[in-house]
Amino acid sequence: MSKSQYCTLLRHSTAHLLAHAISELFPEVLFTIGPATQDGFFYDVLPKTNLKESDLIMLEQKMQEIAERNLPIVHTQIDKNYARTLFANNRFKIELIDTIPSETVGLATQGNFIDLCKGGHVTHTGEIKYFKLTGLSGSYWRGDRNNQVLQRISGIVFETEKELDEYKKKIADAELYDHRRIGKKLELFSFQDEGPGFPFYHPKGKAILNVLIDHLKKILRLYQYSEITTPLMLRDELWKQSGHYDFYKEHMYFSTVDEQSYAVRPMNCPGAILIYKERPRSYRDLPLRLAEFALDHRYELSGAMHGLFRARAFTQDDAHIFCRPDLLADELKKTIQLWSDAWKKFNFTDVLVKVATRPEKALGSLKLWEIATHALEQALIDQGYRYEIASGEGAFYGPKIEFHIHDSMNRSWQCGTIQVDFAQPENFDLYYIADNGKRERPVIIHRAIYGSLERFLAILLEHYKGKLPFWLAPIQIAILSITDNQIDYSIEIYKKLNHQGIRAIVDQSSDPINGKIKNALDQAIPWALIIGKKEVEQQTISLRLHDGTQKNGLSLEALYQLIENHN
Repeated sequence: MSKSQYCTLLRHSTAHLLAHAISELFPEVLFTIGPATQDGFFYDVLPKTNLKESDLIMLEQKMQEIAERNLPIVHTQIDKNYARTLFANNRFKIELIDTIPSETVGLATQGNFIDLCKGGHVTHTGEIKYFKLTGLSGSYWRGDRNNQVLQRISGIVFETEKELDEYKKKIADAELYDHRRIGKKLELFSFQDEGPGFPFYHPKGKAILNVLIDHLKKILRLYQYSEITTPLMLRDELWKQSGHYDFYKEHMYFSTVDEQSYAVRPMNCPGAILIYKERPRSYRDLPLRLAEFALDHRYELSGAMHGLFRARAFTQDDAHIFCRPDLLADELKKTIQLWSDAWKKFNFTDVLVKVATRPEKALGSLKLWEIATHALEQALIDQGYRYEIASGEGAFYGPKIEFHIHDSMNRSWQCGTIQVDFAQPENFDLYYIADNGKRERPVIIHRAIYGSLERFLAILLEHYKGKLPFWLAPIQIAILSITDNQIDYSIEIYKKLNHQGIRAIVDQSSDPINGKIKNALDQAIPWALIIGKKEVEQQTISLRLHDGTQKNGLSLEALYQLIENHN
């Protein structure tokens, strides 16, 4: 058995151990499902009274106690009618039993605890030693917001104590450098009770977003994209036609205007499609690359929201490329190269690429899915990328390439996707006039480089631990005078830097120079210009970098050159 296979068994078994502990401490709880996940496990439950974060410590202790009993974990197949009697008081388990097509179902037993289960466990509870419960959140039965609201208890488990200790250190670092903490300290963004899940950007936070957008827009111009803006709300009929209504309605916001039902957009595809349909297109017009920095809204459970990582409003750096089928391969390679060009600036070197294939619920024929998936794989091969297959994780309208990066704390994040879509051109009857005068169907490439600007900003803040590089920092330079006698010269330098587009401030407080330096460091400003009597007399500046190194007697021209090298 491979390590990954054993880890899956261990995670699944720990989910049962959690349920066993819950049953002993909170016997009135109804259990639903408790699967292993890629990184750990969870169990969704319906308690009589909601569990609290403080209950997790008690649950961990009970889990440890049960594990030390070294109970054998036995899996058997039993008759469905017998299973119904065992779980007669749990409507969730009865519903699961009724949906299983065979005449028997699996039963896992450890001590006096039983659970419905298809199998896959370690031998004894004693094998489960190094685990930690990581949190409580909200969920819905079977992921449907129209169903019963549940509580999800999540956790992590490892084979060795060393792995658990490394995980705890990573969690401690994550808490210390949590983007919400950094955002508050540096006054970048906030969340208000008047709009749960909707970010409020303060001036410095907005400055970072603008830099990110400007960086990408420069590259988009090189790749001949045209920028568009589409409405935030569109009629329901459009979202039904696109398929988003059926697949996303539980995550959408709706409103009635003039007795017509409208939906606030959860994504941007239909708006771009309507622009394409505005007039007939020739084969000479394609590929047509339409980019949009669009604000989208998706309803998230309050327990699932997590700062900028998972908000109810977010901005996608979206684009839709309407392409002739014969140009698809070349356009995919260009899009992969665009992603690479945009990401060079951030110095993420560890990138994992995945191809996400057809999910269970999907639009379009299997043949078109196969063509689209092959096109993505071939484009990656041609560009020299290795990739993994993420089976069943594609969008409902097409397969996609996913770019996963590792940050300074060795955490993996999905950032950027490229999707091939044959379904929406069919849904909206899109066509172009080919060189033979006949109507032909285009292909749509959906692509995002950052993904969500909010999520990407959160990743950057945690990756750089709040100390953003010079080119990205909301305030790049703090100008600090030693006494009030140098303030006029400081303001003169500020005006010249501001004219060059440099984001600078002048500290005109009465603090001593050490206090001003400390304040600049606390604000994570990368550079400080120290202005004293000597600098005024010689018309120079002294540059202090964030790491404490200093360059004295610099002319303004020398400073400009340093700025150009770091911008």
